[in-house]
Amino acid sequence: MSAPHLAGACAALALLAALGACKREDMYTQREIRPWDRDDTAANSSSMRPPVAGTLAREQPDAPVPPPRIIDAVLIERGQARYDIFCTPCHADSGDGEGMIVQRGFPHPPSLHSERLRHARAQVFYDAITYGHGAMYSYAARVPPPDRWAIAAYIRALQFSQAAPVASLSPEDRDRLAQAPVMEGAR
Repeated sequence: MSAPHLAGACAALALLAALGACKREDMYTQREIRPWDRDDTAANSSSMRPPVAGTLAREQPDAPVPPPRIIDAVLIERGQARYDIFCTPCHADSGDGEGMIVQRGFPHPPSLHSERLRHARAQVFYDAITYGHGAMYSYAARVPPPDRWAIAAYIRALQFSQAAPVASLSPEDRDRLAQAPVMEGAR
């Protein structure tokens, strides 16, 4: 090997040795501390720290919101819009549990017109949307709390519409009902 090549090779080796001796002190190479490990850098030697005041864990649903004081047409219309988006794929427009997913082979969700659900508190629907129930998963990340109450109000209106006594209707509504065509399978 010639002298210039030998000098270049020695310089390269010296550079590699110098780089190998460098210590990388950043977050990439820091010591990993797991829960329940001892941490001598902390005052109480615990690796776990209390959460910062006011924080919520990702897995926790948001704080409960009280039901609305007034249930009006605007709230029910909002609930219908949200129901159409989030609930009809499973529960269908009518709430009978014959939504599109049933046609795709998924299990039937309960009918919202069952005796048990007609007598359930609105909180039951709010909680089912928040936490999920049975095969239904939580919609807490998708439906904000006020919309959950709006959906519950719409479900109540939907339940009433399917089981309202004819005597409770106005005379105009009774006439329209009498003139309405009977749907196939509704007998």
